[in-house]
Amino acid sequence: MKTLLGSAALVALIATCPALAADLSYKAPPPMAPVFSWTSFYIGGNLGGAWTNNTITDSLYGLSFSNGSNAVFVGGGQVGFNYQFAGGVVVGIEGDFDWAANNNNSVTGVVVPGGDTVTASANDRWTATVAGRLGYAFDRWLIYAKGGGGWVGANSFTVTDVTQGVSFTAGNSNTVSGWLIGGGFEWAFANNWSVRAEYDYFGLSGRSFTVPATAPVAITGDTFTTGKNNIQTATVGINYLFGMH
Repeated sequence: MKTLLGSAALVALIATCPALAADLSYKAPPPMAPVFSWTSFYIGGNLGGAWTNNTITDSLYGLSFSNGSNAVFVGGGQVGFNYQFAGGVVVGIEGDFDWAANNNNSVTGVVVPGGDTVTASANDRWTATVAGRLGYAFDRWLIYAKGGGGWVGANSFTVTDVTQGVSFTAGNSNTVSGWLIGGGFEWAFANNWSVRAEYDYFGLSGRSFTVPATAPVAITGDTFTTGKNNIQTATVGINYLFGMH
């Protein structure tokens, strides 16, 4: 009889104390969302604009030619790897390849002694770079700087005597090298996708060409040298990040 009365009292107590009943039903806390990490291999594409600046001088008359700053469209891709340390520091390495729609990179014509007008051209067709990256991550945002080097595929260096209608070419298409600095920011809008905006400055080595001594023009024997050559680019891109983040 006492047992029956005790059970009835316990049921009555639980019925009058909802809070006590809730405490008797344990619910596990929801799992924490995983912390995003930039550690990953990635591959992507980019497009934007490039500005080239070429200055050409000659040895015979002390002349200077310049093409100012020509803007062209560029587009290509990139591949790389990032590693994020505790605290948000991110280091990585990246390779880029871009085509340049550069078909008219001629310097302004100059009139040489004798009255002939002379111009030159050296069109940049593509760029390939390898650079290290150093940045800092704010969760899904990454700000970074980069530095390295690369190569530019250029068409033949050509000097033209416009008055005589004669051109002289330094040879077949070739490659020039240079150094690269730049930086940008990147945003991971999904676990495996990010977008970025980047600016780069590419300083290039020079090339020289001497007009043959037998050429029937005013610039016979003159040596033309490119200098102060650079390419500046501003691009936007998208990357696919391999693995879960």
